[in-house]
Amino acid sequence: MFSNYFKIAWRNIVRHKAYSAINISGLAIGIAASLLIFVVVNYELSYDRFQKNYDRVCRAVTYTKHGDGTVDPNPGIPNPAVDAIRADFPQFEKVVPLSSTGGAMFTILGSNPNGDVTLSKKLIEDKQIIFTQPEYFEIFNTQWISGDASVLKDAGNAVISESLATKFFGDVKSAMGQYLKVENSLVVRVAGIIKDSPENTDFPVRFFGSYEAYKKYPDIFGYTPEWGSLSSNHQVYVLLPKNTTPANFEKQMRAFSKKYYKNEGTNDREQILQPLPMMHFDGRYGTLGDHISSKSILWTLSLIALLIIVMASINFINLSTAQAAGRSKEIGIRKVLGGQRMQLIVQSMGETFLIVLLSMFIAVAIAKLAMPYLKHVASIPDSLPLLAARGWAFLALGLVLITLLAGIYPALVVSGFKPAMALKNKITSANIGGISLRRILVITQFAISQILIIGTIVAVSQMNHVRDADLGFNKEAVMVLPAISLPETLARMAPLKQEYLQNPNVISVSFASDEASSDNNWASNFAYDNRKDEDYPVFHKYGDEDYIKTYGLKLIAGRNYVASDTTREILINETLAKKLGLHDPSLAVGKTLRIGGSHWVPIVGVVKDFKTNSLREETKPLTIGPKKEFYFTVALKLRTANLPATVASIEQSWRKTYPEYAFKSHFVDETIENFYKQEQQLTLLYKIFAGIAIFISCLGLYGLVSFMAVQKTKEVGVRKVLGASVGNIVLLFSREFTLLISIAFVIAVPVAWYFMNGWLQNFNDRIKIGVGIFLLAILSSLVIAWITVGYRAVRAALANPVNSLRTE
Repeated sequence: MFSNYFKIAWRNIVRHKAYSAINISGLAIGIAASLLIFVVVNYELSYDRFQKNYDRVCRAVTYTKHGDGTVDPNPGIPNPAVDAIRADFPQFEKVVPLSSTGGAMFTILGSNPNGDVTLSKKLIEDKQIIFTQPEYFEIFNTQWISGDASVLKDAGNAVISESLATKFFGDVKSAMGQYLKVENSLVVRVAGIIKDSPENTDFPVRFFGSYEAYKKYPDIFGYTPEWGSLSSNHQVYVLLPKNTTPANFEKQMRAFSKKYYKNEGTNDREQILQPLPMMHFDGRYGTLGDHISSKSILWTLSLIALLIIVMASINFINLSTAQAAGRSKEIGIRKVLGGQRMQLIVQSMGETFLIVLLSMFIAVAIAKLAMPYLKHVASIPDSLPLLAARGWAFLALGLVLITLLAGIYPALVVSGFKPAMALKNKITSANIGGISLRRILVITQFAISQILIIGTIVAVSQMNHVRDADLGFNKEAVMVLPAISLPETLARMAPLKQEYLQNPNVISVSFASDEASSDNNWASNFAYDNRKDEDYPVFHKYGDEDYIKTYGLKLIAGRNYVASDTTREILINETLAKKLGLHDPSLAVGKTLRIGGSHWVPIVGVVKDFKTNSLREETKPLTIGPKKEFYFTVALKLRTANLPATVASIEQSWRKTYPEYAFKSHFVDETIENFYKQEQQLTLLYKIFAGIAIFISCLGLYGLVSFMAVQKTKEVGVRKVLGASVGNIVLLFSREFTLLISIAFVIAVPVAWYFMNGWLQNFNDRIKIGVGIFLLAILSSLVIAWITVGYRAVRAALANPVNSLRTE
């Protein structure tokens, strides 16, 4: 029986090649797109799930509330809090500090710890390096190749990963016992080697130094015993007792914060436990990895995948019910010969199953071809497999659900034919109860398409706005290099600057703490005009007297500060002037400011607001002043003529000045581009899936119009004989679909506005969703639909009416 069903199903597929091709191609593309989305979503949700203590590890983060109502979440914790947590929370099984840096320079000393660093090999490690204690390896999964966790008790030891050992020393065996110099300061011996962490981790660390070294060299790594000092680089992880949650310690954490933080009216600081499963999806605190995700985005992608499958299934339902009239005699004969309705349902579902199965084979092939390009629209590794165990489970579940979704209604329609009506050929597409449903399905299909079209237009418009926004400074052709601000190298800054300025293609040079726009959020308490401390923090950038010129910042009041190695004069931005209640920026000039517990310094000028961070964030109150010991970068404003030669000359001068350090550079516009990497990827995804949705909609539309053309063959012939033009015939076919698309638009507008307006809330500086966006969406939908309908309608209209009238 089943073999007979299979033969009949295959014959129907072959007999109706055009409709089968439309169904199979629509389903294949929909399944392929959904499979790729599943791969991305599944990968993002898998972050750190392999950790043995996944549900018990928490990070102690800091939540600061300021007097003006603003809040400052920080993943860091003060250095002395480590011992305090251990003392006040003996129930925590482990308390592990972790001090990180965003990469570092290493000098390969080999077997001689006292070797000449200027002659030794120097390499840059871009991933995070951390200083921690042996307990770290008891909390997080570790596979040891050589050594064990106890080696980190010694300040002179380090543990490196297998890949870093290969990078530095050629192979793992050669690495053990070799010496490295970190940032040209700390000499360590490789005393342990571990396997690399999987790529789906927020702890992609390849170098582990001893926490004792971090404490032993406070001037290099920033250790301080002060409770008031807070850095995102110093974090603490705890291992909770079994069968407990962070909520069990909420009251104790509040009491801990009140006990150790001395709140004197400036802020209210509190420690909170952030569970490891939340880290990858909480953008407020960040991670040690190179990106974070958003559960709302993952659910959005999952919804898009579901909608695309629904659209492909709608095509199948529409064409199957439209074709049902053509199979009425077959069904009538089967019923007369004793066929039961359940048998007919099983046969129809079998045909659907076969089509879905064929579609899945094609979908896997399409996804396989697309897989190498997926990394351009999502943060996934090249090695990620398309079909792991969960991928096969996804396909198996999809096969069943899509078969049911697409096949159940056509099966019920076909099996419900009355034999007498079917044998007399009195069943048509107009009386099988499918026209109203098909209209609803077409509306649903185009509503989904238009939601994605509107979303794409909004996302593209916002990213264009980001790209073209006035940042308040000049980002073009500004090259940034590292500046070495150690006491023994400070004297080299001035000669290097003078050498650069002699290059005719270098317009300006400035040493500074960071770029005009960066992810730095260096802040502290402050006081103004001999008053007590304000109830909100002020953010800082330090730069020499050419900082304003190099980045093209604009003074709106006063003057620039004079050259100095320390902060004797200071600039503020417009936002700070406004928060201080100054309606005229010039009123700030001549007043004094005190940062933290330092001395009072005069405000000599006010700069026009510029974007110190990404456009997601609001402009912060800011001070700019000189302080040579905090100069970590050197920025060069360049002429673009003969740029490669200029860059080569700049690198040569830098290497001559700092022969014991490794060279690394980038341009400011690259930094800004990286701010929006995730949004750019999401925008590209919207474009792709909007295109897929339109394609599937047009496939279904073309199939329905083709079926209508066959059904209306004699009508078209009569109309042409009576004088109807090609335009009249095209209008006959397109009029109803135009109405349906317009109804779909009315449904799509509020839905699209709701979702995209929520997405835009991620940006402090954002576009408005105007009427033009919706008009563009409906016009593009109508044009695409008219082209699809028009092509098939014109073919029908141009057919010879004599042949049409002969058709019975």
